Amino acid sequence: MHVSGNTSIHHEGTALLGTSAVEAPVVVTSASMEERLAPTLRRLRMRPGTLASLAGIEERRWWGEEEDAAQGAARAGRQALEAAGVEPGEVGLLVNTSVYRANLEPSVAVGIHHALGLPTSALNFDITNACLGFVNALTLAATMIENGQIRYALVVDGEDARPVHESTLRRLSAEDATRRDYTDAFATLTLGSGAAAAVLGPAADHPGAPQVLGGVSRARSSAHELCVGSNDGMVTDARGLLEEGMQLVGDAWDDAQADGWEWKDMDRYVLHQVSTVHTRALVERIGIDPERVPLTFPRWGNVGPAALPMTLAAEAPSLRPGDRVLCMGVGSGLNTAMTEIRW
Repeated sequence: MHVSGNTSIHHEGTALLGTSAVEAPVVVTSASMEERLAPTLRRLRMRPGTLASLAGIEERRWWGEEEDAAQGAARAGRQALEAAGVEPGEVGLLVNTSVYRANLEPSVAVGIHHALGLPTSALNFDITNACLGFVNALTLAATMIENGQIRYALVVDGEDARPVHESTLRRLSAEDATRRDYTDAFATLTLGSGAAAAVLGPAADHPGAPQVLGGVSRARSSAHELCVGSNDGMVTDARGLLEEGMQLVGDAWDDAQADGWEWKDMDRYVLHQVSTVHTRALVERIGIDPERVPLTFPRWGNVGPAALPMTLAAEAPSLRPGDRVLCMGVGSGLNTAMTEIRW
């Protein structure tokens, strides 16, 4: 593994052995959300339909009574291990990357570790970095694999948007809710629920498996107050977040090309899924073919850190040996990361 500074990392021996995506079962349409907010929208003289027309999100999902986000993450992890042909007892590292958590401690990872029957020798912990946690965990896992510290790593994520949706809908339904309140909370209503997992291991032992080649990351922490969320709600400066995010992505993209990464003609660009506006702006800023950008946000919404790996898992069956895939995301904070995988 070659490291240039601390934001451009080249991996030389890590394979992506299995991926999985789990849809939360309860479909919640944008129309149904706006129906609950109809009195507020009428009072504020705001037109319904903006969640679909502006954000491009027709629906998102909630977990039901029989399974929660952590259980969904465990199911995704089990499926990814089966797809990879890796036994639970072989896992040396489990990283949970979810933003959502029902309690502050213990970590979400410990429950998933137990549910999967992983060995006591398997390191397990949470990494939280807004919507980039999953990509960060892939980098960490690959580094540990190539240093010989572990053999197999399992990265999981489970998100539950229902609590923040419910609290936001109650707040916006109050008689004193303002147009500014609705604008600030708009991004919250685009969130979704779901789970994802990925298994990584030594490429030398798995010839022909997709290989994680590395990538770049960049920070713009001066923008850390533009999107602040909790389980009670999320307040977002949508315009500022878009402008700062695109500047950050553009700078990182230009730096990557200067560093020798050649990403202008990838077979697939798997983006963190946010909205129509965000996707169009990113595509235009870095000049990539929109036909090579699969979209899942119209059906799933923005599933936080799970959005990118869920989209990757959905695309995996259509990828062929030799295809080059660039995973890209921007997370609140702001941070961006770009990771190349060769199928």
